[in-house]
Amino acid sequence: MILAFGIALAPAALAAMQPTALAKVSGGLWEITGAPGGQGAIRQCVADILTLAQFEHRGQNCSRSILSDGPSSTRIDYKCGAAGFGQTQVDVITPRSLRISTQGISDQLPFNYVLQAHRVGDCEKSSLPPHH
Repeated sequence: MILAFGIALAPAALAAMQPTALAKVSGGLWEITGAPGGQGAIRQCVADILTLAQFEHRGQNCSRSILSDGPSSTRIDYKCGAAGFGQTQVDVITPRSLRISTQGISDQLPFNYVLQAHRVGDCEKSSLPPHH
């Protein structure tokens, strides 16, 4: 019975953890290329690096689950209610360079693309999200 309870809790505990692959990656100002319809690089202040895993649904309140996690790669599944869902693999090239492969459904339409993200510095004080 205790073993079954522990196994049932394992996915929830894994979902709450920061992936090992992203342990050395920090928030800050990130430059992202490869976004669909993008005319060039997007610069975004990122406090929580896991938000890059739901780039298609940025700004949405989504739940995330870690499907796999290794020393340099993690796969994340996320759900954003009626806005859609996705699955993303984040490959850490260096702590300042990521390759983000993402696919899913957004506004009832499929998406599938690869982003390159490079940390280019710290966020300006005025662009940091407020602390609660």
